Amino acid sequence: MLYGWHPVAEALRNPNRELRRLLATENAALRLAEEVGALRIAPEIVRPGTITGLLGPDAVHQGLYLEAEPLEGPAFDRLPDDAVLLALDQITDPHNVGAIVRTAAAFGVTAIVTTARHSPAATGVLAKSASGGLEHVPFVVVRNLAEALIELGERGFTRVGLDSEAPETLDAVGPRAPLVVVLGAEGKGLRQRTRECCDVMARIPFRGAIQSLNVSNAAAITLYALMPRA
Repeated sequence: MLYGWHPVAEALRNPNRELRRLLATENAALRLAEEVGALRIAPEIVRPGTITGLLGPDAVHQGLYLEAEPLEGPAFDRLPDDAVLLALDQITDPHNVGAIVRTAAAFGVTAIVTTARHSPAATGVLAKSASGGLEHVPFVVVRNLAEALIELGERGFTRVGLDSEAPETLDAVGPRAPLVVVLGAEGKGLRQRTRECCDVMARIPFRGAIQSLNVSNAAAITLYALMPRA
């Protein structure tokens, strides 16, 4: 289930997204026609309360609700040799993961590597938080994150783990390619086995009294610091 303007509009623009059912208020349908153009699926015109009844009162749906098939990500061994990746170590909050997806889409990240367990499904709240980014950054699901990082290292990827107490700063690491940035859950951080599979642990050099950020904000700063310059 996708809802809200950006998730639904981007899904409708994505030819790889298989669509099942689109509900829209009259105003939202008019906006879709103006900004998206010809739609691949005809909307069912409904009142806002119909969508609210499907999603619950807290969902900010903006008059749009789409049922669609999940997107298939690329196979892990098919990732390009020059990729820039994010790897998520047991980050389960869908708001955080969605915000990370949005950040990844903004920076042109190739894919997000995560595990089948201890990760949220890529629907609903996550898609809304991703603000359309789910259509642009695929998820690559692996059985074991440590083994995936070892394999990426063997392929020449620099594996940078983020830790607020790491000795190295992002400035000292500098832009790298191919690159995988490894992010841990807020509070817990990276697991020990994940740390052991990183080439370097790095931190954001804060100057203020607060020495940590939301993981999606930290991801944005890290990508800006480490992405290869065009």
